[in-house]
Amino acid sequence: MRKQQKLSSGLSDKVRKSKAAPEIQKNPFEVKINRKKFDVLGRKSKHDVGLPGVSRSRANQKRKDTLLKEFRLKGKNNKFVDRRFGEYDSKITPEDKILQRFTLERQRTHDRKDMFNLNEEEELTHYGQSLAEMEKMADVIDSDSDSEEKGLLSAELTASHFGGGGGLLRMKSAGDEEEQHKPKSRQELIQELIIKSKREKRERQTQKEEAQELTEKLDQDWRSIQNLLAHKTPRAERKDEDDKPRMEEYDVMVRELGFEMKAQPSEKLKSSEELAREERLRLQTLEADRLKRMMGDAEGESALTHTHISADDINDGFILDGDERKTLAYKDGKWNIEEEREEEEGGEEEHEAAAEDEDEVEDDDDDESEEEEEEDRDDDLQSDEEEEGRDEEEAVSDEEQRRAVQEAARAELPYTFTAPETYRDLQSLLQGHSSGQQRLILDRTITCHHPSLASGNKAKLQRLFGFLLEYVGELASQNPPDLRTVNLLIPQICSLCQLFPEAACKAVQMLLSDSAHSMEETLEVKGRAPMPDLDMLVLLKITALLFPTSDFRHPVTTPAFLYISQALSKCVVVSLEDAIKGLILCCLALEFVSLSKRFFPELMNFLLGLLHLTVPDKSNTGYAVLSPFRQQGKNFDLLVLTDPNASQSWSRKPVSLHTAVRSPAEREHCRLSLVDSCLDLVKRCTSLYKDLPSYTHIFQPIRTLLLDHLPVALYPSCTQDLHREILDAIPETPSQHAPLVFKKKKPIPLKLFTPKIVEILDYGKKRGNTKEEKERERLKHKHKREFKGALREIRKDTRFLAREKLNDIMSRDSERKRKVKELFGSLANQEGEWKALKRKKMK
Repeated sequence: MRKQQKLSSGLSDKVRKSKAAPEIQKNPFEVKINRKKFDVLGRKSKHDVGLPGVSRSRANQKRKDTLLKEFRLKGKNNKFVDRRFGEYDSKITPEDKILQRFTLERQRTHDRKDMFNLNEEEELTHYGQSLAEMEKMADVIDSDSDSEEKGLLSAELTASHFGGGGGLLRMKSAGDEEEQHKPKSRQELIQELIIKSKREKRERQTQKEEAQELTEKLDQDWRSIQNLLAHKTPRAERKDEDDKPRMEEYDVMVRELGFEMKAQPSEKLKSSEELAREERLRLQTLEADRLKRMMGDAEGESALTHTHISADDINDGFILDGDERKTLAYKDGKWNIEEEREEEEGGEEEHEAAAEDEDEVEDDDDDESEEEEEEDRDDDLQSDEEEEGRDEEEAVSDEEQRRAVQEAARAELPYTFTAPETYRDLQSLLQGHSSGQQRLILDRTITCHHPSLASGNKAKLQRLFGFLLEYVGELASQNPPDLRTVNLLIPQICSLCQLFPEAACKAVQMLLSDSAHSMEETLEVKGRAPMPDLDMLVLLKITALLFPTSDFRHPVTTPAFLYISQALSKCVVVSLEDAIKGLILCCLALEFVSLSKRFFPELMNFLLGLLHLTVPDKSNTGYAVLSPFRQQGKNFDLLVLTDPNASQSWSRKPVSLHTAVRSPAEREHCRLSLVDSCLDLVKRCTSLYKDLPSYTHIFQPIRTLLLDHLPVALYPSCTQDLHREILDAIPETPSQHAPLVFKKKKPIPLKLFTPKIVEILDYGKKRGNTKEEKERERLKHKHKREFKGALREIRKDTRFLAREKLNDIMSRDSERKRKVKELFGSLANQEGEWKALKRKKMK
């Protein structure tokens, strides 16, 4: 009971001290008490007692003063802003303001006026005449027709025809004073007008003739003066030019331009699909012609379409009959049978002449003897027998020519091919043909199966790319390898790779992964692996041609790069063939890093190992070699020269790829070639890595070997020059660098077994343990509280605005209803007064 009294006294004190009205402070229903379940010792409460009514009224009043005013003034502007130049700038004097405003106004008007200005200061001309003078239309119209003379009529005629004629009828005659007030008839006026117009025309004609005469006289005078000035004879004295007047240069130029050849429009560029379609159609036509020739069906067409024309032919349509001999000709990929017509000895003309002579003899003398008739009959029989023999010979020759055409067509390469579905199909398609024919077969196959011609051609050509890679590997694996055919097939592989880059990428990746897995299996089983065969070296070379090698990462060249590094570090060198293959791998590695200049440690180690094989004494070398080489062991004198005189007969030649699959005949010369190639690769590496900070450290073992251990005196002079250039490129003493040390770190303290104290706050929730976590939790709580408060205030503002809008609508409706009610009331009063007045009148 005592506690409640204390509470009530505290509440009354708080309400009494508030800024609310006295009646509110005394009203207990306006006070809200926030009771707690229990009191906490030492905690001060700020919100035990509140006045929600007072707070609500204050908030509404604040919204009326701020939010409602903004709502009422929304979309309204009752301010005038003076935007004149310098109006609010107190630093500019009034005179400067006026001057600047005048300048800006003149610039604005000047820009608008000069928008279509044609620079009137310059005088424009046309054919040497001023356009301003031409616009005056002062030229005399040279025409004799009435309709073209100035295009104008006199004022009288115009008024008579278009003005109604009223003024003309009232015209006065100046010569006749008696008839001043008498109007003339229309016919008289028209006659006067006609006479006047003829007189004016005659005067103009006379003036024109006089002007023409004066012009001609002036021209003649000028010609005589011009001839005197030019020191030439007068034109009248030139007999050959009397009838040919000299043409002006301008007229000559105009005529030349008239006959000049006009530019013809070029043909439309064709797309790759259209070119492929036309090429396939051409090949199909050629293949159909070849099949016809092979079957012997093209004889009649060739005989009709191709006829022999002699050099004496004047192409007048006159054709000699009787000779049907045929010849065989090859043109544009076709065997054609051509006809030649030549003169025959004792042919039909002689026979006809003999027959005519015989008729003449019969006409002249009817009593011819029987012996002469028998002789003529024998001659006729003999000529018939000769013609029959000639026909038989021609039939035999035609049959032989037909057989020759068929044999040539069978031997000719087809023009269309079906795409191989398997690798066996590709082998059967290409084997048995020369290198050039294989390339031609692939070209025609790719052309006939272009992806734009059919939907399934893309998959066929993608399979063909994989088959070509296998076929190239098979050609390189032969003994001896067919490298010429491989070289000719590279362009077809490149074209297919450009058409289908994704399929080419997958095919090369598959081959590289298979070879890498086989190498790893061999290493696991035997502990060492042999050098890659020539087919794998060719594949690596093709990879460098098809895909970019300078990329930091690439789906094809990066696996190839790793394969080369694995081969150079894992594959052992036990023969000269292995050394040659290793040098080929070094060349490929150098080609891979030539653009990116990426450091290749396996390359440098392999070159050092090859040079180590040339050293006779391998003890106390001063450098170390790494895998796959050893300091000493079996086959480590592989490149040591045994014949000191071999260098005299040796000549520098590139190492042939054929020696990579078979032992060389002259082993000493092969050793010299290997050493020379190795030194050349070292020289290229020095120029490639000269910008590296560790350049001297990298090449220091090679310098030690070349300077102290390599038997340079046994090698040719060109090799000695390479040796000298490499030593000049490598510095003698390596640059000094600070030794590598570990980064200094703060020592890690020992673990102490101290209890971990976690502060547990209200309701058993785990709060942050550190200061940062506590601050983060506090900010999260504050943000959440402020966010909720902002949402609550936005909802209250929205309700307030909605309530004000509703009040405005209701006030407008009530005002309208009041006015309508007043109108109806006034109308009712008027009607009552009218009825009262009507009743009064009726009484």
